[in-house]
Order: sequence, then structure tokens, then C-alpha cells
Amino acid sequence: MSVKQTLFLAYFSLLIALPMAAQTISSRLVDAKTQKGIPYATIQYGEHQGVVTNDEGRFSFVLDEGTALPDSIYVTSMGYEKKGFTLEQMQDSLVTLSAKAIELSGVYVFDKELEVDDIIDKMIENIPQNVNKAPVKQRFFLRKSELANMHKVDFGFEKSSIKELNKELMDSIARSIPKNASHYTESFGDFYKNNTDYKLNILKAADLYDKRDVGSFEDLAEHMEDIFTANVKPGSYLKIKSGIFSEKIQVDSILDTMDDERMDQAKKLKAQVKKDSISGLTDSQRWQFKELLSQLYYKDDTKLDLVDKNRRYEFKLAGYADIGDAGVYVVDFWPKRNSADFKGRLYINIEDFAVMRLDFTNTQRLRNFRLLGITYRETVYKGTMRFAKLPNGKYDLQFMELADGKFFGVDRPLKVVEKNKHVKGRRKQNELKLNIDFQMNVTSKWELVVFNQDNIAESEFKSFKEDKTVKATYMPRYDAEFWKGYTIMEPNQAIRGFTVEK
Repeated sequence: MSVKQTLFLAYFSLLIALPMAAQTISSRLVDAKTQKGIPYATIQYGEHQGVVTNDEGRFSFVLDEGTALPDSIYVTSMGYEKKGFTLEQMQDSLVTLSAKAIELSGVYVFDKELEVDDIIDKMIENIPQNVNKAPVKQRFFLRKSELANMHKVDFGFEKSSIKELNKELMDSIARSIPKNASHYTESFGDFYKNNTDYKLNILKAADLYDKRDVGSFEDLAEHMEDIFTANVKPGSYLKIKSGIFSEKIQVDSILDTMDDERMDQAKKLKAQVKKDSISGLTDSQRWQFKELLSQLYYKDDTKLDLVDKNRRYEFKLAGYADIGDAGVYVVDFWPKRNSADFKGRLYINIEDFAVMRLDFTNTQRLRNFRLLGITYRETVYKGTMRFAKLPNGKYDLQFMELADGKFFGVDRPLKVVEKNKHVKGRRKQNELKLNIDFQMNVTSKWELVVFNQDNIAESEFKSFKEDKTVKATYMPRYDAEFWKGYTIMEPNQAIRGFTVEK
């Protein structure tokens, strides 16, 4: 071999061994047979480093500058073969996995075969020693999607003695209320947790919504205030009646409130919905974490009563599977005679009986309230929880997807009468009669990914100070460049296509 060839080979070998500049890997994971996207699969590209596909199977991750390239990238999803890919293969437009059935028997060795009820009892018994309560630092990405669908808005105008409060105004108000509204918030940073004490270091955040949805309600409130102020007389009182209920309100107190407190509140509201960002981001995101974590299967306040009321459920051992290097029992559950609200599947570690994954959905409405024309229903409550083992041997949340759907309805008459005993003639001054018919659905969805997590000293948790000046960037349309260089959960089509109509 010539000197020139030797130098070239050495140079080429050096290039392979050296860490490369930062690069972003993006693709879509699909079922090899159906070509449908595989949601919430794990893409592991380093030790304790990974990302989760979105609900369409899309994913992306960033290999930071200075990081050695991985030999293999492993893709796992329950119900599919675990498979390793080269970096080049992961850059194809589609990455495929083949389905794998749950093992029924014959692949795991036990000291003693357990009945499914014994497995559940041991799972519950071992919660105190399996759940992590020590201080931990987690690098996270959190997305919340809120969708509101207005099915019906009808003020049912019947009568008004105030010229400006006419049918045309009521109809225009109904038309101005958005029939469909969406709001997306995304945040990326570090979550510090010490049992139930939480702190946040938000590194970047985005807020996507239509400001006109807020502005239209502010304009409406100001217009109604002007009409009210111009037509009612000082010293009057309002008698408001809806069905069998009525209430008497002094007009002077309303006018004073409008002039003072209401204007102050309006200023605070406008400050909260600032032109380019949300204020109080750190506090609001910490509250989101508190709400989400309160719904973990072992928490006292969770709606998922699988632990607290396990005797209301039927359990069946469906088989065995692997999650990472751990063997798990696969246990299906459903209500006994409609005595409970959920069905789903548990994946319980064979060795320590820790829950490593939980999929669930409600089987019936969680609440169904209807009285005197007011309807409230909790129609959807479903999700997925996954847990990973920490260096201290305890388990903590690695991924959570939670969807919550509600229905609101009002079908009631409304009568507002202005009366005044300080004027000559009849006391009744003005009257407004409506028959309100209002129906809407609100769906909220949270997606939380923990990319890596480390146990930390309690002193590190205590010494960390939150930066409450961090604000989210307002975006009237989705901008793929905003998260360039960051590893996040890829947005779905609805978010990618979000734009405020001009």
C-alpha cells in the first residue's frame, strides 16, 4: 500500500471515529404490513436518551455536536418486534416495524406461577417501594392541545324594550362566537421534583392560538357595557329570572363595578394575554405538571381508581412481553357489571411487580349531570403512562398521554327586568327576554415526554431558583424552525397546519 493510500485510509478512519456536528434526524415509523403510523413508540438513540413518536408515528431527534454517533438506534413499541437501525436507515422517509403477538407461555421461568389476582395484589403491595419519591431532575417536553367545538349558540330572542338590544344584535353575537377554536402550548426544559414539591426551568416555550378569539369577547363586553350604561337609570335594580330562580341586583353597584373594579380586571386580563407572550408561564406550567401527576394510577386524587377500587375490576393474564430488558406480565382489566369506569391493559414487571406501562380508556361517562336545563358530561378520559427505572432502583414517569373530553349545555329561559321605585309612574323600566340554547364540546390533550432523568441531591433541589420572567413566544401559525436544534415530540397534522385566518 502506498504512503498516499495509507494517509487517505487513516484520514477516513479518523473521520468515522470523530464526533460529528449537530444534526437532526426525522422520519415516520409505520406498520410494515398496513403502512399506518405507529403512535408513541420509543426511539432510543443513546444510553438513557430517546424520543417518542407522535400520534401519527412521526419523530425527530437531535444528535448534538460532540456526541459520538450511535452504532444502532433501537425502536420499540408494544405489539411489535424490537429492531435496531443504522443512522442512515433512520433518515429514510419511512421506518417500518413488524407486528409481534403477545407471548402466551413458555418463555419465562418462575419460582412459582401466580394467579392474576395475586399479581395485582403484589403490584399494589409493592407500590411504596417501587415508586420514586427521591429528588430527580427530568429533561422534558410538554404539549397541551385544547379544542373547543361549538355545536349550537341560540339566544332565542323574544322581547326587548331597549332598542339597541334587539334580535339583530343577539344574532350577530351568536355568529361572532367561533364555532371551532384551538389552542396549543409547548414547553421544553428541566423539571425538578422532590416527592410532591416541583420546580421548573423552562428553556423555551411556544403558544399557538387566535388572538381574535380573545379580542372579540373583550369587544363584545365593552359594547354590552355601553348599552347597559346608556339605558338603565341610577337607583334602579335588576330582577333576573331563569326558570324558577330569580335574583335582585342593585344597578348602582353594577355601574360602580364597571367604572372601577371591572376596568381594573380588564387591565389585568389584557396584561395576562399580552401581544407576544403569556405572563406567569412558569407558574402555569408547574400547575399543569401538578394536575397531570395527580392522575398517576397510584395517586389518591386520580380518576383512574384501579388501585383504590381494584375489587370492582375483572383481571385476566393475557400473556407475557418484554419492555427493554425486563419481562412483564400483560394483564387486561375491565369493570365488573358496570361497577367501574375503565378498561385497559397493565404491563407489570415480573421481578419487582412495578407497573411499567398502563393503557386505559373510560367505558362510560364519568359524570352525567342534567338539571333544570343545564347539562354537564365528562365523556372522554383515556391515556397511556410509562415508567422507567432510575439508578436508585425506583420507577418514575417517562411518558404520559392523557385526553379529557367534556360537554356543556344550557337550555333555559332568561328574563331581565329593570325596576326603579324612585321614578314617577310604573316601576318597570326595561325588559329583556331570551331562551338560551348553548351546546359545546371541549377536548384537552396532554403529551409529556421525559427524555432523560437523573437522581439529584436534595440540596440541589433546594438551591435551584425558578426564573419566572420566562415567557412563551406567541405564534399565529406553526413554524417548524422554532424548535430547530431541539429534540421534541413531533407535532401532528392539526398543529402543523395551524394558522390564524386573515
